[in-house]
Amino acid sequence: MADLLIELFSEEIPARMQAGACDALKRMVTDGLVERGLTYAHAQAFATPRRLALAVQGVTDHSPTTREERRGPKVGAPDKAIEGFCRSTGLRMEDLEIRDDKKGQVYIAHVVTEGRAASAIVAEVLDHAIRNFPWPKSMRWGSGSLRWVRPLHSILCILSREDGAEVVALDVDGIVAGDRTRGHRFMAPDEFSVVSFEDYAAKLKRARVILDPQERADHIWNDASQMAFAAGLELVEDKGLLAEVAGLVEWPVVLMGRIDAQFLGLPPEVLQTSMKEHQKFFSVRDPKSGQITGFVTVANRETVDGGATILAGNQKVLAARLSDAKFFWDNDLRAIADAGLEGMGAGLSAVTFHNKLGTQADRVARIEALAREIAPLVGADVELAATAARVAKSDLRSEMVGEFPELQGLMGSYYARAAGLPEDVARACVEHYQPLGPSDSVPSSPVSVSVALADKLDTLAGFWAIDEKPTGSKDPYALRRAALGVIRLVLGSGVRFGIRTPIMIMVVRAFGFSRGLETGDVARKIVFELEKIGERALAEAFEPQIFGGLELNAESASDTDLVQKQLDKADDLLAFFHDRLKVHLREQGIRHDVIDACLAMPNNDYLTLLVKRAEALNSVLRTDDGSNLIQGFKRANKLWVDEMKKAGFNDDPSFLKAISVLDDAEAQDGVEYSFGPDPKFFEDDTEHALFNALDAADAVIAPAMEAEDFETAMQAMAALRAPIDAFFEAVQINADNQILRRNRLNLLHRIRATCLQVADLTRVEG
Repeated sequence: MADLLIELFSEEIPARMQAGACDALKRMVTDGLVERGLTYAHAQAFATPRRLALAVQGVTDHSPTTREERRGPKVGAPDKAIEGFCRSTGLRMEDLEIRDDKKGQVYIAHVVTEGRAASAIVAEVLDHAIRNFPWPKSMRWGSGSLRWVRPLHSILCILSREDGAEVVALDVDGIVAGDRTRGHRFMAPDEFSVVSFEDYAAKLKRARVILDPQERADHIWNDASQMAFAAGLELVEDKGLLAEVAGLVEWPVVLMGRIDAQFLGLPPEVLQTSMKEHQKFFSVRDPKSGQITGFVTVANRETVDGGATILAGNQKVLAARLSDAKFFWDNDLRAIADAGLEGMGAGLSAVTFHNKLGTQADRVARIEALAREIAPLVGADVELAATAARVAKSDLRSEMVGEFPELQGLMGSYYARAAGLPEDVARACVEHYQPLGPSDSVPSSPVSVSVALADKLDTLAGFWAIDEKPTGSKDPYALRRAALGVIRLVLGSGVRFGIRTPIMIMVVRAFGFSRGLETGDVARKIVFELEKIGERALAEAFEPQIFGGLELNAESASDTDLVQKQLDKADDLLAFFHDRLKVHLREQGIRHDVIDACLAMPNNDYLTLLVKRAEALNSVLRTDDGSNLIQGFKRANKLWVDEMKKAGFNDDPSFLKAISVLDDAEAQDGVEYSFGPDPKFFEDDTEHALFNALDAADAVIAPAMEAEDFETAMQAMAALRAPIDAFFEAVQINADNQILRRNRLNLLHRIRATCLQVADLTRVEG
């Protein structure tokens, strides 16, 4: 056994590429070793700004000798086929064995592959890895053909054993592998040799290089936190910046400075963003006021003056950067004082949102219209919601957001307060973008919820209208994230309204924008078309202030087709929501068949109620009664459906149609019969018990469903388990007496109808 140590020493590697490079080096080398017959115990990769390193422990000394038997062509096959088989095995024809087979004699080759020394395999694997390394960007230098992220200076590659270290013989474009490396660029630039990974890591640390990125990050965080604490301040946590800075230095030296008083009036987020983006500084704040008052910078070397010169230079550059930020802030405040926040947003009419969906101003108008409709449903003030929708995107025209796009929304909230707008409007400016991802918080303010829903629904409906929906792994407009955002907003706020109508309104309206159609007497014409295709409820929802922008000819059949196509797109978008909801609920532990059973019920666009129904059914099915009830229901349903198919109904049978078939049979028999089972024809006590249990369940389920108390309805359904089990154990459905048989079939239908009130249990597995 041996331990393998590899180091690829180069000019500075960009910090953002270091983690990926570690993973790639580890994967390419270890996979290559295993593919060539070597095994290993453990591998770990490291990165500093100037080196990639890989330590592989427990590498076997040789690959094993393998013996393989390969079946070749038949005896008598064409010469070219036999020659090709020989070339592939490396054998001569006289080395082949002739063996009897079911269909005649065939050639058999016995291929022996001799094992190789680990050093030869390592050299081959590392050469391939270096020449084919997956850098996002790479370069050539000098006259060579080798490509690397930055010029590669040296390769360290040794196999360490108890009796010493073996240098692996390797030459990559004139760079010969050895056992030597260098320390810190400034503080310990001389070469030194190593004999093992432990020796390598220890000598690097003495040469002012901390090899492990996590150790560098911990060192930075601990020193910075202690400095801030000693000054009565606290360090603002930023894990992304910490990882980046740890990739910029090999020997981190933490320094703390103060921000000039003239900049302390800037919003804390502006100070933090400016220092992070331009200088890679950590922010330090006063825990009492929350104001950013200082910064932490990380140098890459120790100096005789304790970093004073470095800190002075950084403060000078920072002052220039913050002067720019203050200039933007002051200009934006003056613009708001002159024209208000809506005036700042007037320039959105010159900003294209999408060439088929109009400008940002067009989009703001659509969001405002929909926010007005959603506001009452979420308990928001309609006018506040409309105001918030009008100004929520205004900061996109501010100088501050032009410099720092990541502050959009947040700056809008500051500008709204500066303009004297209500706090709910200011909050909506930043919160209407939320949630941005699965871990992001969901706004709770009704005004924010109404604008956030309108914003995301407009995005989704617009891109659906112009056929730009996600395909496969491609989602350039983040529509999956927007759909999940709508779901989390609806569920988080407990909103009880169907999303189908607003989806359809926005899809058709966005289509109008995409066609550049003129605004006119839209309400009358769109209502005419919708009523023609049976969408009366949707027609009633269309009003001029909601819709606008689409001219239709009330006499043209093609307009009906046009509207129908857009409504089909809206239904497709609703299905897309359901797919996203399935993913969301599966992550919450709800079974996929339970979700399907609830989606098959009416009003499945009421997402809050849909989830409540799914949670209740999932909970019931976890009990013994619920699980066994499914078995009884499926048995009853199968028997009843089978009988309906015998009667000629091969699709989803209609009970009323089936009854008519039974009525015909009864007329021939001279028997009077009405809907449902008749207790006077019951012969067994279990029939009476089941009938009474169904009556009791119906008395509970119907009002519970009306009150959206799905848990109570599900429990009432689960209580049917015992009488259904007893019924099937005691009674033969297909009795010889046709009256008893039909009566029991109708009792089965009663079971089916009662259970299907709560969910489509035919879709539940088990």
